[in-house]
Amino acid sequence: MKKYLIIGGSAGMGKAITRQLAAEGHQVIATYHQTESASEGNVTYIPLDVTSDFAADSILDNLDCLDGLVYCPGSINLAPFNRIKPEDFMADYNLQVIGAIKIIQAALPALKKSSNPSVVMFSTVAMQSGFNFHSQVSASKGAIEGLTRALAAEYAPTIRFNTIAPALTDTKLASKFLDNDAKRDAMGAKYPLKRLGTAEDMANAALFLLSEKSAWMTGEILHIDGGMTAIKG
Repeated sequence: MKKYLIIGGSAGMGKAITRQLAAEGHQVIATYHQTESASEGNVTYIPLDVTSDFAADSILDNLDCLDGLVYCPGSINLAPFNRIKPEDFMADYNLQVIGAIKIIQAALPALKKSSNPSVVMFSTVAMQSGFNFHSQVSASKGAIEGLTRALAAEYAPTIRFNTIAPALTDTKLASKFLDNDAKRDAMGAKYPLKRLGTAEDMANAALFLLSEKSAWMTGEILHIDGGMTAIKG
């Protein structure tokens, strides 16, 4: 049994990752913010707002060794560039980058005690292919991709860092774009594989990156996007 910390583990991709790890018998500490969740079995839920002035060390008080960390918090705020205020960019940056930095820094001592520690973060398909109205999300996710490669270099061979870059995935976070079957079908038809991604698709990729099956991978941005970035129709 291994020990994993999932930041944002109560909804969407984070919840799917938490469930899959728990089903494999691992001990999981997962955080929640807006979607309150009760601890059960080998999953312990704790409240956390990553945008607050939180003490990251307190989250790891009872974790001497940590085998993996997944940072899931994110947002999808799309708007014309000239309408986005600087404070909007900063809000996304605090959520998606500063929160990750604080958690990772606090987790380093526990991660170093594992035999195969792995950190997984999330980017977006928009970092590979430029999309209209994606400047806000792309700015912060670009930082995540840069952070992934920098930390992979700095902590090799001790800790592996990889990031998953999804396309639009059918989760609560994307519900404002997928609020009826017609929209869901229309969006799915845009992908070579002719469907939207699911939280389980992303969880499958995350578990691979956390496991020893990916032991020779670090600094990678793994595109899980139904073929969008690799195939031109």
